[in-house]
Amino acid sequence: MMSVRRCLLPMGLLVLGLSGAFPPAFTAALPAAVDGQMLPTLAPMLERATPAVVNIATESRVAQRRNPLLDDPFFRHFFNVPDQQPRERKAQSVGSGVVVDARRGYVITNHHVVDGADTITVTLRDGRQLQAKVIGSDSESDVAVIQIPSNNLTALPLADTDGLRVGDFVVAIGNPFGLGQTVTSGIVSALGRTGLGIQGYEDFIQTDASINPGNSGGALVNLRGELVGVNTAIIAPGGGNVGIGFAIPANMVSRLMNQIVAHGSVRRGQLGVSVQDLTPDLAKAFNIPANQGAVIAQVSPRSTAARAGLKEGDVVLSVNDKPMRDGNSLRNSIGLLEVGASVKLEILRDGKPLMLEAKVGEYVPAKTEGDAINPRLAGASFEEIGPNSPLGGRTQGVLVSRVESGSPAARAGLRKNDLIVGVNRQRIASTTELQQLAAGSDALLINLVRGQEELLLALR
Repeated sequence: MMSVRRCLLPMGLLVLGLSGAFPPAFTAALPAAVDGQMLPTLAPMLERATPAVVNIATESRVAQRRNPLLDDPFFRHFFNVPDQQPRERKAQSVGSGVVVDARRGYVITNHHVVDGADTITVTLRDGRQLQAKVIGSDSESDVAVIQIPSNNLTALPLADTDGLRVGDFVVAIGNPFGLGQTVTSGIVSALGRTGLGIQGYEDFIQTDASINPGNSGGALVNLRGELVGVNTAIIAPGGGNVGIGFAIPANMVSRLMNQIVAHGSVRRGQLGVSVQDLTPDLAKAFNIPANQGAVIAQVSPRSTAARAGLKEGDVVLSVNDKPMRDGNSLRNSIGLLEVGASVKLEILRDGKPLMLEAKVGEYVPAKTEGDAINPRLAGASFEEIGPNSPLGGRTQGVLVSRVESGSPAARAGLRKNDLIVGVNRQRIASTTELQQLAAGSDALLINLVRGQEELLLALR
């Protein structure tokens, strides 16, 4: 619950104010200029930008947790429990969005704002309330595109965020705590934040402009009123803003939006490599002068990378002339390209520069359904760690990509995004190995990683 502290004047001061005890100068307006210099203000820019930022309210139906005894006819009869018990409840949430195409009525927001919503109501700055439909979304980057009727809309132009610098002034516009449109200001605190574990694809702008729950999907704009980022996450140990917020860069949003509008989803590209960061120790071992880049740890046979001539130990310095800081930079750059696009790679091989060109292929992970492996795993889906996964090249195992509520897999304790690393005391690295070790087994001992914890599940 949000804590609201009311700012009230003591009654005695209120009476004095009403009785004219204050001199006439008390009501004077703030001067427009001091010593002939106009006072700085963001108001003109905000008057142009705020009509493009919308409030989003969603409503969805969520399955209620039920005590298993309520499904027992004898229990219901003995305690006179009605047969018809509600199994669902309505859930409501609020967030923000940004109109980026006024002609077609496209609004950018976060995937988690509209995920699972049955109805989406968009409230414009002028008070109009419009029903929206989802064009498509991408959970890996937390970007969604929704559409509203395109009558008299205002859109924000997108900035080229490749030129964004730490220290640039920015303004966050959104709907914190459902209060209504709110504006806060700050600076760009850092660029290229990755490895936070918030999303599958991370290349965040960090800002100290106040961002709170409800700001998700709102705008981060520069002083020209251009969209530089979509606010998406905060670090909030106490539940509110502490000056560390994250936004998805506009250039990344633009590329994702193009794919979502064209296909309804994002078709992830891949080269067919596993990568790791170029550390000082690796640079020394390879005897190369570079201090940043992505090291090719593995090249899949018959992949586009193999056809282009990439080899293990190559260090990728840039992709399409954009420098690569680390493995995440390479993964993001390739994953956001259209499948079939040509990509120019600048690499170091044995300390010597080399230019290669490759085609971006489409990544389709190998998937297996749990009921095809073992009845105890029914209701779960499993997929291999692909080269585009944040875990690619860093660990081995099989991801739990889906767990159906109430299924044998759910009752056994499996959860979505668990990483299974071992079955019956043997390590696994593929769905094939999972199937070989688990098929026909009367009891399963599963080693898995969940977040920062390692767990052992016994399924009998």
